[in-house]
Amino acid sequence: MNLEEETKKIREKVGEDCGIGGKIKFDLGDVGVIFVDASIIPNLVNNNNDDADCTITLSSEDFMQIQSGELDPTTAFMMGKLKIDGNMGLAMKIQGMMG
Repeated sequence: MNLEEETKKIREKVGEDCGIGGKIKFDLGDVGVIFVDASIIPNLVNNNNDDADCTITLSSEDFMQIQSGELDPTTAFMMGKLKIDGNMGLAMKIQGMMG
Protein backbone atom coordinates (compact mmCIF):
# COMPACT_ATOMS: atom_id res chain seq x y z
CA MET A 1 0.00 0.00 0.00
CA ASN A 2 1.24 3.45 -0.90
CA LEU A 3 0.11 5.83 1.86
CA GLU A 4 0.69 8.92 -0.28
CA GLU A 5 -1.52 7.59 -3.10
CA GLU A 6 -4.30 6.55 -0.72
CA THR A 7 -4.15 9.94 1.01
CA LYS A 8 -4.53 11.62 -2.38
CA LYS A 9 -7.59 9.48 -3.16
CA ILE A 10 -9.21 10.40 0.16
CA ARG A 11 -8.34 14.07 -0.44
CA GLU A 12 -10.12 13.92 -3.82
CA LYS A 13 -13.19 12.28 -2.26
CA VAL A 14 -13.31 14.82 0.58
CA GLY A 15 -13.00 17.85 -1.69
CA GLU A 16 -13.23 21.35 -0.30
CA ASP A 17 -16.17 20.69 2.03
CA CYS A 18 -17.43 17.15 2.54
CA GLY A 19 -19.94 18.31 5.16
CA ILE A 20 -18.79 15.95 7.91
CA GLY A 21 -17.92 18.75 10.32
CA GLY A 22 -15.32 16.94 12.41
CA LYS A 23 -11.85 15.41 12.54
CA ILE A 24 -11.38 11.77 11.55
CA LYS A 25 -8.21 9.72 11.62
CA PHE A 26 -7.63 6.42 9.84
CA ASP A 27 -4.97 4.57 11.86
CA LEU A 28 -3.37 2.01 9.55
CA GLY A 29 -0.82 0.74 12.05
CA ASP A 30 2.81 0.65 10.90
CA VAL A 31 1.84 2.13 7.52
CA GLY A 32 0.79 5.42 9.11
CA VAL A 33 -2.35 7.53 9.37
CA ILE A 34 -4.67 9.47 7.11
CA PHE A 35 -6.07 12.48 8.94
CA VAL A 36 -9.17 14.32 7.70
CA ASP A 37 -9.98 17.69 9.25
CA ALA A 38 -13.47 18.47 8.01
CA SER A 39 -14.07 20.97 10.82
CA ILE A 40 -12.51 23.68 8.66
CA ILE A 41 -13.12 24.81 5.09
CA PRO A 42 -11.35 23.97 2.93
CA ASN A 43 -11.13 20.49 4.46
CA LEU A 44 -7.62 19.28 5.16
CA VAL A 45 -6.32 15.77 4.45
CA ASN A 46 -2.78 14.79 5.45
CA ASN A 47 -0.74 12.15 7.25
CA ASN A 48 -0.32 13.97 10.57
CA ASN A 49 -1.06 11.91 13.65
CA ASP A 50 -3.23 14.66 15.16
CA ASP A 51 -6.04 14.32 17.71
CA ALA A 52 -9.36 13.41 16.09
CA ASP A 53 -13.01 13.32 17.10
CA CYS A 54 -13.16 9.80 15.65
CA THR A 55 -10.33 7.34 15.07
CA ILE A 56 -10.89 4.37 12.77
CA THR A 57 -8.26 1.68 13.29
CA LEU A 58 -7.78 -1.07 10.74
CA SER A 59 -5.04 -2.88 8.86
CA SER A 60 -3.76 -1.43 5.61
CA GLU A 61 -4.96 -4.59 3.85
CA ASP A 62 -8.52 -4.14 5.12
CA PHE A 63 -8.39 -0.43 4.27
CA MET A 64 -7.44 -1.31 0.69
CA GLN A 65 -10.24 -3.88 0.46
CA ILE A 66 -12.75 -1.30 1.68
CA GLN A 67 -11.44 1.29 -0.77
CA SER A 68 -11.72 -1.16 -3.66
CA GLY A 69 -15.24 -2.21 -2.67
CA GLU A 70 -14.22 -5.78 -1.81
CA LEU A 71 -15.08 -5.29 1.88
CA ASP A 72 -18.07 -3.37 3.23
CA PRO A 73 -17.13 -1.02 6.12
CA THR A 74 -20.10 -2.17 8.22
CA THR A 75 -19.18 -5.81 7.67
CA ALA A 76 -15.56 -5.04 8.60
CA PHE A 77 -16.77 -3.43 11.84
CA MET A 78 -19.02 -6.38 12.69
CA MET A 79 -16.14 -8.81 12.00
CA GLY A 80 -13.83 -6.87 14.31
CA LYS A 81 -11.55 -5.84 11.45
CA LEU A 82 -12.34 -2.17 11.97
CA LYS A 83 -12.36 -0.43 15.36
CA ILE A 84 -13.97 2.94 16.02
CA ASP A 85 -12.97 5.18 18.92
CA GLY A 86 -14.80 8.42 19.57
CA ASN A 87 -17.74 9.91 17.70
CA MET A 88 -19.58 7.04 16.01
CA GLY A 89 -21.77 9.52 14.10
CA LEU A 90 -18.72 10.84 12.24
CA ALA A 91 -17.71 7.30 11.34
CA MET A 92 -21.14 6.77 9.81
CA LYS A 93 -20.84 9.98 7.78
CA ILE A 94 -17.46 9.05 6.31
CA GLN A 95 -18.70 5.74 4.87
CA GLY A 96 -19.37 7.53 1.59
CA MET A 97 -15.68 8.31 1.25
CA MET A 98 -14.66 4.71 1.71
CA GLY A 99 -15.01 2.44 -1.24
